[in-house]
Amino acid sequence: MEASASGAGQDADEEARRRLNAYTYLSAPERLEHVAIMRVFCGTLLADLAVPDVMAKLRQTGASAVGLDADTLTVRLEQLVQWGNLLRSSHTVNASSISEYQRSRSRYQLSKLGERIQRDADGVLTEADAAREVSNELLALVERGLRELAGLATAPGGVEPQDGLERISTMFVQFTEFADSIRDFYAYLGQVLSRYDLDSTEYQGFKELLLDYVEAITEDVAFRAPRISAALDTLWPHIPALLDRLDSHAQGLTGLSAQAQGESRAEIRIQRSRGREFADWEGLRGWFSNTDGSGSQVDQLRDATLRALQSLLANAKRMLRSATGEMSRRKDLLRLARWFNEAAPRDAHDIAAAAFGLYGARHLGTPPATDEVVPAYTSWWTGPVVEVPVALRERGSRAQRGRASAVEDHSAQKQLLREAARQRAAARAAAADELRSASGRFAEVRLTSAALGLLLELLATALGNAQLSRPISTDGERKAVFDLDSASSENAELRIRLTVRRTAGTRTVLYSADGDLQLEDLELDISRTSAAVGGEAEESVS
Repeated sequence: MEASASGAGQDADEEARRRLNAYTYLSAPERLEHVAIMRVFCGTLLADLAVPDVMAKLRQTGASAVGLDADTLTVRLEQLVQWGNLLRSSHTVNASSISEYQRSRSRYQLSKLGERIQRDADGVLTEADAAREVSNELLALVERGLRELAGLATAPGGVEPQDGLERISTMFVQFTEFADSIRDFYAYLGQVLSRYDLDSTEYQGFKELLLDYVEAITEDVAFRAPRISAALDTLWPHIPALLDRLDSHAQGLTGLSAQAQGESRAEIRIQRSRGREFADWEGLRGWFSNTDGSGSQVDQLRDATLRALQSLLANAKRMLRSATGEMSRRKDLLRLARWFNEAAPRDAHDIAAAAFGLYGARHLGTPPATDEVVPAYTSWWTGPVVEVPVALRERGSRAQRGRASAVEDHSAQKQLLREAARQRAAARAAAADELRSASGRFAEVRLTSAALGLLLELLATALGNAQLSRPISTDGERKAVFDLDSASSENAELRIRLTVRRTAGTRTVLYSADGDLQLEDLELDISRTSAAVGGEAEESVS
């Protein structure tokens, strides 16, 4: 599953990289020529053009790429194909001569991704800085369409599929246009109000714009938002059934996607019309109602209007201070900026030193280490770094400020450590109980990791306690062997004892979650130890 998820993520990244490459022609050095070529292709519908055709259309438009020769234009077209903005045409070329075939054999057509990007680029170039009017009248149409659709959906028999399809398509087109105009207008308004150099004439114009136009928009939205939310609440239970009826009546391109999947070809992604998916209705409802707790677009519109009023008030305060005789440096700063713009680099340094007193630093009153001798001609870039105290660096003071910090309270850390120790002790006690219950029937049970670890700990101690003896063998030699008859180990805290005995031909196998452990010629016996009066008593559980 992890490998499959990783492969899917890599495929998604590769697809995103391929799509983003289609924007490359907008930042290339020849971007004006590329834009002119793309406009030629966007001016046609489902047409493939050869190099002579593109050259002819460029001459008609008088674009910046009109001077390109055939070879250079071919290079530009091939580059656009590589980025994914154009596609090679597969149409058959009918030529009456070899020269005509050579000119027309390479034909190109516009890709969907290239058309979308060029359309957005033209919109940015022509309308980005314009103040877009808000289509406020469309909000009333959206409210009326929702109320009528809710009335039809709740009536006996429901909505006729074709009528419902027309109403939904119209309503979502109106809502999309209204929402886009709201975003564009407030983006322009924020760009204008961020300026703090407005003079009285500009301020008067923007004040009337904000107090009249924006106020009318906000009041209209605040008036119609509850009514639209009420109509959506009435319509909401009927939306799934309504969408199913619309799909049964007019499938659109969804049938093409189903047919492609049935024929085991590449999946065709379909972008449905607005309003044909339940997610579109959720977005519409979230625009007017706080459905997910993050606030509706109506609330954001109200907050944006308040911020605009605050920016306008800040400009008003600035102009009032200037009108009452207070110092206003706006003209001086504009004059200084003009001097900087017209000055040579050396003169700009002199102007900065005269205007702001920012002379070149020559000395800092923090000497380097005593064992370092830094010549006066050493540059700061290559010289040693001097550690400057925080008080001197931030406040220019060498005096110690503040009081000694209080002793840190470690009670929380101690509590965590005690809890961790208690959990470890409980886990070891549970492991000891498990070993005592499994003694004598190790072949029938599977030990946990904690129980096997405790057993190996006791076994290592028991083998370390075994006595080394040198009995005489049949050939008269003494060989060192371990006497395991008395080998044992115990843990008084856990009240458990392990005894190891050597028995020839015996095989003990311990099964556990971490693996199987096989012991040759060894028998294990686990017993319980308990404290008794005057000594220790032992209770065998084997």
